[in-house]
Amino acid sequence: MKLKKPKFWDYKKPNVIAYFLLPFSIFLLFFNFLREILKKKSIKQNTEIKTICIGNIYIGGTGKTPLAKEIFQITKSLGKNPAFVKKYYDYVEDEINMLKKVGKTFICKKRKDSLNNLIKSEYDLAILDDGFQDLSINKNFNIICFNQKQWIGNGFLIPAGPLREKLSALKRADCILINGNNDTEIENQIYTENKNIKIFYSKYKPIDIERFNQKKICAFAGIGNPTNFFNLLKENNLNLINTLSFPDHYNYSYTNIEKIFKKFSDCILLTTEKDYYRFQLNSISKNFDIQYLKVELEIEDKDNFIKLIKNNI
Repeated sequence: MKLKKPKFWDYKKPNVIAYFLLPFSIFLLFFNFLREILKKKSIKQNTEIKTICIGNIYIGGTGKTPLAKEIFQITKSLGKNPAFVKKYYDYVEDEINMLKKVGKTFICKKRKDSLNNLIKSEYDLAILDDGFQDLSINKNFNIICFNQKQWIGNGFLIPAGPLREKLSALKRADCILINGNNDTEIENQIYTENKNIKIFYSKYKPIDIERFNQKKICAFAGIGNPTNFFNLLKENNLNLINTLSFPDHYNYSYTNIEKIFKKFSDCILLTTEKDYYRFQLNSISKNFDIQYLKVELEIEDKDNFIKLIKNNI
């Protein structure tokens, strides 16, 4: 979803604005309830291959795409021939291009059509980047992503909060990946909803970050949680002169970047890999010297994580 997240969404407790918007969240709650009812009566897409779904209930910025890329490499090493399934929205072309750099990606306006195309091909495993809320498809294994710093925000559904579904949706999940530090309070909330779920943690490891040492940096990002990117730079002791936040999947214009470039001409313009892919789509990267930070997703207790994946494919 293309939006700039309100700050109050991530307050630990709902504020006045959240309570004011709470009645509007009832529409989403009713929609989710209705979808569950219809799900029981409908015939789901029967898959002839295994499917792993990487989703979230917190909207945006939970690291689904980096995990999808990591799952691709893991399953490839386990002897599978995986491919990605992605629902097409024009504003997610950055994510689509990131996936295409890694492996075959099937894209249609309906996920089940993408999945059908994959089934007809030589691939034997579908990795769904997003789609936990798509109940028209049977998934063999559901992984839900969270960021430890944001967790579930104020706990309310959109638009009063950042949640696409209530925490009880984790009953449909098999595994949780939390990007951040170990947090027993979060774990206890998860186990209250699903005592059998497996919980793992991950962190982003910057690659070749030394080349930015002792340099003035102007960092900017149009992702779900730009502050997480900025904090990563600070944690690695980079000299941040300024930070600029834009809405998730923001479509930068030439004018946007020109203003930043002129204002911070003595700085390196540093952004995320996802943002950089959007620049390539509209050729902005050819006109300005924009750098992006390469990162790797490091999964703690990775051996057991791989065993869990292996047992479900």
